[in-house]
Amino acid sequence: MQKVYLCFCTDIIHEGHLNILHEAGRLGSVTVGILTDSEMIKYNRFPTKSTMERVKMVEELPGVDCVVIQKTIMYDEVVKELRPDYIVHGNNWSDPGMDMIKKNILELLEKYGGKLVEIPYTYNQTIQKIDRQMNEKLAMPEFRRARLRRLLELVPVVKTIEVHSGLTGLIAEKTVVAGNGTADQFDAMWISSLCDSTEKGKPDIELVDMTSRFRTINDVMEVTTKPIIFDGDTGGLTEHFVYTVRSLERMGVSAIIIEDKMGLKRNSLFGTGAQQTQDSIENFAKKIRAGKQAQLSDDFMIIARIESLILEQGMEDALARAAAFCDAGADGIMIHSRKKDPTEILEFCDRFRMQDKKTPLVAVPTSFHSITEGELAAHGVNIVIYANQLLRAAVPAMKETAEKILKYHRVQEADEKLMPFGEIITMIDELW
Repeated sequence: MQKVYLCFCTDIIHEGHLNILHEAGRLGSVTVGILTDSEMIKYNRFPTKSTMERVKMVEELPGVDCVVIQKTIMYDEVVKELRPDYIVHGNNWSDPGMDMIKKNILELLEKYGGKLVEIPYTYNQTIQKIDRQMNEKLAMPEFRRARLRRLLELVPVVKTIEVHSGLTGLIAEKTVVAGNGTADQFDAMWISSLCDSTEKGKPDIELVDMTSRFRTINDVMEVTTKPIIFDGDTGGLTEHFVYTVRSLERMGVSAIIIEDKMGLKRNSLFGTGAQQTQDSIENFAKKIRAGKQAQLSDDFMIIARIESLILEQGMEDALARAAAFCDAGADGIMIHSRKKDPTEILEFCDRFRMQDKKTPLVAVPTSFHSITEGELAAHGVNIVIYANQLLRAAVPAMKETAEKILKYHRVQEADEKLMPFGEIITMIDELW
């Protein structure tokens, strides 16, 4: 018989998948590939079932002769091993990265005369409802909250981008780029105290209260599914911090990062140029322990941010604090620096990893912006946060637009750089 291959990257089987299977069965013996969890993420499809659960689900379908695991989004390995006469795929090539995959399939098949068979994509009200239900499941508090820990197991680096509104949340949620034989996207979102305050026109001194900041979280959560890491500043009084932990956990936030400073909080990038007081190791460790005792699930993470390098207290102080905070129950360590050279960050990471192989490390390459995620990962970093870039990109663009309108007393000159509103609203999902 002719050999037929198709790949599924889904957690649920609906009539569209069954139609593709039926058409594939008319061509020959059908082998179905199951894309691994780590590769599904690159498709912007976070798995709600494990790879083996999805294998079992497909094995039980009529018309499936064999199930294999496809380890990459590209088909090179599968085609080399199976050499199928036909590869069957839906004709939905418009999503980012899909044209790259189609090109890969055609090039591989051309080498030995295989054929790509495209099946019209099935999309009706029933399937639309299933898709919405899957997204709603991903957005549910208990599932979203656990997603960060799952990502730490699946990806080399959790790529995290700052968001400060529902719209920026959609940008983080839906931006996918394709190139170099793969697709890529952000894994998580960062709710920044600095950006939250700045967007409201207020200084970054913990002036914006938690009720207001929780509204930002709600705005983002209503339209996204990705996990959220919350910038908790100093965490406030220990007695207040425990309630913040409970509230964030209940909302479905995955983690809070708190910094080991006390008193009036000033932005870290001021360094020693502004009066800032670092908390004692004992007091900050007590706050971490209280937060861990307050939380109800194992999913929520409390990450300790160490300001020793910012405040020029030295590497030994930073490492001593890291060890103490991990002993107190911290689920991760964030190390910060305002130097443009990442040398001290990398030294900290290397020395920390000598004493602790497992605790997640977080880096924020704002000042030392030339370093790549891969370079940070090579030194043991697990989460990279791009902490303020979307807001910083928006401000000069808005300022330039305002200046052009004032200068020319019309909109034409400004319009040249503006995104058509029709493109913006396509990012916003409708429920009917």
